[in-house]
Amino acid sequence: MAIKNLLVLAVLLSVLGVSVANPKGLDLNYYKHRCPDAEAIVRRVTVQYVSRQTSLAAALLRVYFHDCFVRGCDGSVLLKSPNKDAERDAIPNLSLRGYEVVDAAKSALEKKCPGVVSCADVLALVARDAVLVINGPWWPVPLGRRDGRISRKSEVNLPSPFAGIAALKKNFFDKGLNTKDLVVLSGAHTIGISNCGLINSRIYNFTGKGDFDPSMNPSYVRALKKRCKPTDFRTSVEMDPGSVKKFDSHYFNIVAQKKGLFTSDSTLLDDPETKGYIDTQVATAGSSFNKDFSESMVKLGFVEILTGKKGEIRRKCAFVN
Repeated sequence: MAIKNLLVLAVLLSVLGVSVANPKGLDLNYYKHRCPDAEAIVRRVTVQYVSRQTSLAAALLRVYFHDCFVRGCDGSVLLKSPNKDAERDAIPNLSLRGYEVVDAAKSALEKKCPGVVSCADVLALVARDAVLVINGPWWPVPLGRRDGRISRKSEVNLPSPFAGIAALKKNFFDKGLNTKDLVVLSGAHTIGISNCGLINSRIYNFTGKGDFDPSMNPSYVRALKKRCKPTDFRTSVEMDPGSVKKFDSHYFNIVAQKKGLFTSDSTLLDDPETKGYIDTQVATAGSSFNKDFSESMVKLGFVEILTGKKGEIRRKCAFVN
């Protein structure tokens, strides 16, 4: 029943006007003849996993972001290395989880259509369907990406939670994404969970003088200090307090209240365009957020893709053929 409902919802949402650019090599019907059930198979597996553990939605969305920002959306973050020098071995990626969902979906596809659907496309679909399971927005996923053969720990240069607005804008511009994409995709933090280790210096010793970041709401700092003791690096912290299980625009409300967990959240108030977007979402109760998020996710899925004869179609997502 859950899968049937998702299929109906996907059809309904597809008429809402989310625009889809169509770069050469990608097509919404790419597997129509060679693996017509591809999307349904991925959706079924994703529903099975995420409905049992809803926190996987945020985890899988994060895996997809981290893949696309290094060598593009080519599934390279999924690769394992015996020398522990692949992307997934880099410090920012050590906390990634949800690989088992991608592997299970790929395994199911290989039984039905061996050697046809790329791991890069599987990850793109899993990320979309995981968000849909928790009643987040749907977006179309043009398909036809090929899998990369290279995954290097040394190349992992992701947007940092400690970064200011100028660095974040450069990170996004370098990938063909704009300032609106930056603030919109930051909205994914509505379902994000981090840990005390990433914020302790911000709330206890921001400038080395035992102080906290003055851009933070003092009441929020007090609440964080109750949860995170100075030597605690493991306790989890919600990125959108009170709304972490719901994909909505509430994240922008807490950022506007100077309660952004990371510097990269708070700094969105330092740029006229990102602040303007936040103010608009707060004033309109997120009236355009779902549509905006869908459009930015479509754009993200085009970043530095491999098509045609580039790359390969991996048999197993963790290993090159």
